[in-house]
Amino acid sequence: MQTQTATKAPRLSREVIAAEALKNATENNSVANYQAIYEGFEAKGIPCEEVEPRVNVFTYNAWRAKGRQVRKGETGVKVVTYINAKGKEAENGEGQAEGYKFSRTVAVFHITQTDPIEPKGE
Repeated sequence: MQTQTATKAPRLSREVIAAEALKNATENNSVANYQAIYEGFEAKGIPCEEVEPRVNVFTYNAWRAKGRQVRKGETGVKVVTYINAKGKEAENGEGQAEGYKFSRTVAVFHITQTDPIEPKGE
């Protein structure tokens, strides 16, 4: 009897995760969360006029890709996003794996909740 060992996908580096988060944030054209974003930041004292989703509101990892760090203790606004995932290949090896989307709750932060990341060499 042969046993199959599960192979784990390789771990992604922080830089890869951050770049992927920024790509998802800028390419996704959904406006479904805009109301929650405006209301959430208004409750935090940030005027609606200063809130521009996909311009100055991003996830933690997207801010890292943009060279900024969310300040310790800051809380974001919770929104729902959809993640693209790859499906499993057919058992007989024929055909393409079907992709699918699933929802995930994430926190987004306004630029005023971040600081520039200083280069490591300094």
